[in-house]
Parts: sequence; structure tokens; C-alpha cells
Amino acid sequence: MNPENQLLDPHQWVKAHADYLYAYTIKRIDDAELARDLVQETFLAALEKVKNFEGRSSERTWLTAILKNKIIDVYRKKSSRLAKEVQQAEHEQQDFFEDDGHWSPSHRPLSFGIEQVDPLINKEFNTILQKCMQKLPALWMAVFTMKHIDDEETTTICTELKVSPANFWVIIHRTKLNLRACLQRNWGENL
Repeated sequence: MNPENQLLDPHQWVKAHADYLYAYTIKRIDDAELARDLVQETFLAALEKVKNFEGRSSERTWLTAILKNKIIDVYRKKSSRLAKEVQQAEHEQQDFFEDDGHWSPSHRPLSFGIEQVDPLINKEFNTILQKCMQKLPALWMAVFTMKHIDDEETTTICTELKVSPANFWVIIHRTKLNLRACLQRNWGENL
């Protein structure tokens, strides 16, 4: 065993990292059972790769990187199944904008009322946002999560999920519109 590998303690991984890895996963995948499976798969993959650990990052960072690749694999599988759904949705898309580029009156954004810094209100808002995100098609959620939660580069997202740059921007745009509509419907009830 390399001296660097002594930094790893596989016997403590579950106790030290399972909760963190699960929380990381559940924010990106809306399926608790799949999230648990991915964390377990991460630990198994890490055990297989323990000899490759060079000690250039912390144990948690290394495990998170392995998990991140597993999450991307899930996104990729879902995106290939849903590519046809995206094409179909493109044809069913409502016209949100007037010819001059302004919002159509029926789709004009409303104020969310989250300008307050009350942590309870922000927590409630985040709960509703998560529920709205779970209603998105899997590909849309994957693209949105990678872009706005993981801060991935557009080129990386397109490569990983096998979507064209044009399709990426259409998905981002539609996701934002859907999230806005869902939040306006559901958050407005809580004000």
C-alpha cells in the first residue's frame, strides 16, 4: 500500500461520509432509493480504486468526485431516454413572448415576495423550489442542476449528457420558464 493510501480509512467511510454524500446526491437526484444506491456504489468503486488514491485531495473530496461521475452517468441514461420527449415538447411549447421580445401578458413574471431575509421564508421557498424541480423532465433537471447547482461549464454538460449547445440553451430556457410558473403557482399560495 502506498504511503498516500494510509490517509484513507475505508472502515470509517460510512460513518464519516455517508450522510454528506447522500445529501449531495439527493439534491441532484429526486429519488431517495437511487441516492442511497449511488452512495453505496461510490464506496464500492472507491474500494476498487483505493490503490489509485494519490493523496492530492481529502478523502471526502475524492469520494465526492467518484459520486459525481456516478450521478452524471444517471443523468446520461435519463437524457438518452428523454431526448424524444424534449423534441416532442419543443413542438408543444407555448409562446411566452410577443413578437417584440417582451413577455406575453399571460406569461408575464410575477413578484415572488422573497426579498425578505427571513430564514424561515427562505427555507419554505427552497422546499417549494425542490418540489418544482422534481416535476421537471429528468433531462431538464439534470441540465439545470449541473449548470446552476454544480456550476459546470456548458461544454462539459453538453458532452456529458450528449446534447447539442442549441438544445442545451433551449432546455435551460424552458426549465427556467417552468420553474418560474411552478413557483408562481405554489409560492404565491404561501404569501
